[in-house]
Amino acid sequence: MNRYLVLVSALSAGLSTSAALAQTPAAPAQAAPTTAPAATRTPAAPPQAVPAKIALIAFEQAVFATNEGQKAVQDVQKKYEPKKAQIDTLAKEVDSLKKQLQGAPATLSDQERATRLKNIDTKEKDLNRDAEDANNAYQADLQEAYGKVARKVSATVQNYVAQNGYTLLLDVSNQQNSNVMWASQNPNIDITQAVVAAYNTSSGVAAPPPAAPSAGAPAARPRTTPATPRSSTPR
Repeated sequence: MNRYLVLVSALSAGLSTSAALAQTPAAPAQAAPTTAPAATRTPAAPPQAVPAKIALIAFEQAVFATNEGQKAVQDVQKKYEPKKAQIDTLAKEVDSLKKQLQGAPATLSDQERATRLKNIDTKEKDLNRDAEDANNAYQADLQEAYGKVARKVSATVQNYVAQNGYTLLLDVSNQQNSNVMWASQNPNIDITQAVVAAYNTSSGVAAPPPAAPSAGAPAARPRTTPATPRSSTPR
């Protein structure tokens, strides 16, 4: 995704001014030169500074924290549960074959050992390929689901900052790619949870039930938790 949004409101607009220069008309021959008065123009007023009101938001985390975002993640995870079970079964089979080979008697012929090793190698390659394909498809579906909710949450963000008089909103979802060098830890300027609450109210989507824990690690996990809080000291 990089997938991170930064909403910046302009603090002021620059106004340019220009002065018109009068031209001196040509005088007739042997006539006393005359000078035309220079044209004057009232200078434009300089731009005025606007008191800044700055807010921070972890936009990506806000999207996944909404009721609709949580439901979207659960729907994607549910879609891939059968594939995850299939991959888990194949992984257990490969592990079992490896243990059987390790525990094989010393009298096992070289040909039989080579056959078993080839079988293990084939199944392990199938496992890795299936896991990679499933992970790529999972991430693509998750990104699509995120995008659909993000577009709607973005409208709520814009309404929220406009209604509350903010002049600058900084997205701190991704510390590595963020242009924010320093951010105060003052909770009064972080509107992430306020936006989540506002969107949940406007969307009318009820909070989804907690997902039942499943054995083993999923093919991939979305980043549904906020990033590590940014340090309050400048870097």
